Amino acid sequence: MARVVFLLVPQLHLLDLAGPAQVFSSAADLGYDYRLHYVAEAAEVPTVQGVSLRADTRWPELDRDDLVVVPGWRPAAHGPAGPVGPADLRRLADHHARGGTVASICAGAFALGRAGLLDGRRCTTHHEVQDELALRHRAARVVRDVLYVVDERVVTSAGIASGIDVALHLVATRHGPSTAARIARTLVVYARRNGHEQQASAMMRHRSHLSDAVHRAQDLIDARYSEPLPLAGLAAACGVSERTLSRLFRQVTGLTPLGYQQLLRVERAEHLIGHGATVESAARAVGFTDARMLRRLRTRTRTRATGDALPLAS
Repeated sequence: MARVVFLLVPQLHLLDLAGPAQVFSSAADLGYDYRLHYVAEAAEVPTVQGVSLRADTRWPELDRDDLVVVPGWRPAAHGPAGPVGPADLRRLADHHARGGTVASICAGAFALGRAGLLDGRRCTTHHEVQDELALRHRAARVVRDVLYVVDERVVTSAGIASGIDVALHLVATRHGPSTAARIARTLVVYARRNGHEQQASAMMRHRSHLSDAVHRAQDLIDARYSEPLPLAGLAAACGVSERTLSRLFRQVTGLTPLGYQQLLRVERAEHLIGHGATVESAARAVGFTDARMLRRLRTRTRTRATGDALPLAS
């Protein structure tokens, strides 16, 4: 039997808790003997979303096979350091010292930091509070813009939806990737993401603009990124000239339409390669006729600090 103990704090985010809890609950449904526990300093725990939760005020006895998870909270409610008290911080540190695993979701990383578990270790958190984590815990090695990091049984994640990814990773580590894939399918999760993937995809990074024509073009590219998409066809579908579309696209995204399409292809290919695909098969899956272009684009992307400036002509 393995216990998964969630340490709940006031003003926690429901998805930080519900996503990982659903993963381990689904593992139990498949026959793996997980027991979920919810503990807190007070029996009633308010959440950011307005639903109050009930929790035990006494911790179960833990052994090294058990996992303790600290879901995140709204930083504005308590400050980024959070409301975890000294007794619970000692429990986190003691559990790890005895060989157990401790994980955090989103701002829960600050509790791990206060427990001394981030000193000298790689870690991450939600992109909005990464700077604060690095400032408060200078001995920690904060890895920015990744989904999760695992370092010596200390597991930290970006939180919100990535809590599902890190929980699936923990299941895969213990029971194999096929079990994690079955659970992902049960959860109707598109795919299990690797920890090094960026917190914001290209679709998100280049959508914060107000150009309707460019959004229409991006909708088409997002849906058909693996297909040849001539600029003339995109412009006609968006009701503008080729020149206008190119100008607007570069103005609001910094990319040409083709550059945006290639960026989507590279991101998807990286995901496939991270899950065991060869470069050649990943290249074909995302629409390249051979792997040479993919290799060039991967190299070009890695050499750029932002990872999204692909100087391709339209």
